[in-house]
Amino acid sequence: MMCDICGSDNVIIRQITRAYGKGEDLLVIENIPILSCPDCGESYFTAQTLHEIERIKRQRKSLAVERPVEVASFAQ
Repeated sequence: MMCDICGSDNVIIRQITRAYGKGEDLLVIENIPILSCPDCGESYFTAQTLHEIERIKRQRKSLAVERPVEVASFAQ
């Protein structure tokens, strides 16, 4: 796979977890594929992945499983 930023052919696909929203509206999506280039250091989603994230967010009531999550605040 080729990097859209620098053109390198060393791009790898990693799986990440992202949180969207906060409080009662918090949604955590696991196993999101992200393209990562070790040559230029950029990481980015494909358009297809972004569309799927938006679909999951819209249909969260039917797709999400409720689980308890510990939340900490970073304070200085």
